[in-house]
Formats: sequence, structure tokens, C-alpha cells
Amino acid sequence: MRRTAARGFTLIELVAVLVLAGLLGTFAVNRFFQRDTFDARSFADQVTNIVRYGQKLAVAQNRAVFVRINNNSVALCFDAVCNDDQKVVPPTGRNSGSKETLQYCLGSNWLCEGRPASVTMSTNPANTAGFYFDALGKLYAQGDVFPAVSTFPAQLNISILGDGTERGVTVEGETGYVH
Repeated sequence: MRRTAARGFTLIELVAVLVLAGLLGTFAVNRFFQRDTFDARSFADQVTNIVRYGQKLAVAQNRAVFVRINNNSVALCFDAVCNDDQKVVPPTGRNSGSKETLQYCLGSNWLCEGRPASVTMSTNPANTAGFYFDALGKLYAQGDVFPAVSTFPAQLNISILGDGTERGVTVEGETGYVH
């Protein structure tokens, strides 16, 4: 009779591996993942997509779409005041619903994203609180009355800083191109 060697793990080996995996999961992984960097990148992508969507929505609906930028959020509206009935509804029906978004945007049914606590946002030129896209997708400063000449700067730079890394969103004045 021929004997074959037993295969498998002993209970001691299995427990040792599970304990090591638990220790790695508890202590080591937290050091590799910094949420601040992720938050900065994520918010920069959200800002880019909100502004792009605003331009495309203005062209598609043949109406002005206002982009409101302040220290804590970026939002879209159909008027400069952002009355409740003029807030742009997100294409998915709701925004991200993050704690900051709910705090700064006061709800989840408005295309508005709040700035994460670990991230700072600034604009250059400074104090560019908002602007709007006309039906052709061209940019105007918030105080401009269409069809007057646009006083929007040649380029708007939105800087988003988190964990020492700066992300930039640029809006070209003449074309409205966002990159």
C-alpha cells in the first residue's frame, strides 16, 4: 500500500496567518492611505465636471447657466441668485451626499459639491465668485448683462490644495473650455 503525504494547513498556521493579516490591516494599511490626497483629487475632478456640465447644459437647453464658486462649494443654477426653483438638478438625481456637501449645499437634489475639510480652494483672479455660460457656451462674468461684451478674464484658474499637492482647474475665457 502506498502512502501519500497529507496536504493542507494546520490550525496553528491558519490562525497565525489570520492574526498577521489582522495586524497588517489595522496598523500598516492606514499609513499607506492618506485621505487628504484622495479628497483633493476627487474634489478637483468634481469641480471640473460640474463646470463642464454647466457649459454643455447651457448649450443643450439654450439658456444661461450660472456657476457659483465660493470658499466652500461649487454649484450650478439657472439664475444668479440661485433660488430654490432655479437650482440645477444633478444628472443622476442627487449629488455625492458627502458630509461637507450636505453642510454647504443644504441638500442632495442640487448640482452642488462641498469642499472637503482637508482641502482649500482659491481662484485666480481672486474673488471670482461666479460666472455664467450663455446659450453658445461662451463665458460671462456674473455682473455682465447679455448680450453685452464679456468682462470675464482671459483665463480663470481654480486651485485646489490638499496634503501639500495642488490640483488646478482652468476655464478659458473665450471658449469656455475647462481643463
